[in-house]
Amino acid sequence: MGPNVLSSNTPKSNRLLAALPEENYRALLPFLEEVPLPLGMVVYESGGEQRYVYFPASSIVSLLYVLADGSSAEIAVTGNEGLVGISLFMGGETTPSRAVVQSAGLGYRLRGELLKKEFESGGALQHLLLRYTQALITQMTQTAVCNRHHAVEQQLCRWLLLSLDRLPANELVMTQELIANMLGVRREGVTTAAGKLQDEGLIRYSRGHITVLDRTKLEARVCECYAVVKREYDRLLPPLD
Repeated sequence: MGPNVLSSNTPKSNRLLAALPEENYRALLPFLEEVPLPLGMVVYESGGEQRYVYFPASSIVSLLYVLADGSSAEIAVTGNEGLVGISLFMGGETTPSRAVVQSAGLGYRLRGELLKKEFESGGALQHLLLRYTQALITQMTQTAVCNRHHAVEQQLCRWLLLSLDRLPANELVMTQELIANMLGVRREGVTTAAGKLQDEGLIRYSRGHITVLDRTKLEARVCECYAVVKREYDRLLPPLD
């Protein structure tokens, strides 16, 4: 990712921050710290202390549940539409999931105590965060349904589309092994599903780079879970200009 791409980001590259009334935004702006979010960075660990909330701008963070044997499954993704660290303002302080950067980029972090103070004062930020949390719960619920009832190919299509919605381009950098870990399936299943989508001209996969060639066909192939999640995000959150 080149420097011009990084420098084009501002806090208003994040959908929640952009939706704040100007007065609220300016009050937070001096405390928003721009931070790089490299691929694989652990934003927070299961049960670990969360001192900051993160507002992704050009990055995607995956929320994973890791089992005792080390295997994992993704329960949600967060990009420029939201924030990472809802337990800080929901009162739980910690969470059993792990947050890991899935797509490298920039984000903005805010100290947890500042966010809690603003949240508890009510107003626009509180309403935005509660609506975002409802949308996130919908994504988590639909992910559980999808993983139980739909084929790996459909799960892969859902994962690709949700990721694309949070990126400015049509390319993702992700190995099949990492995708398998995200979906909680065998790598062979991802290899077969990705190969089929590539053979039909929907994607191109090469050396960890996935390029979506035909989004329309990908949307026609995906299960209903993607549309359910997208509708709820669009209904609950203001669009990003």
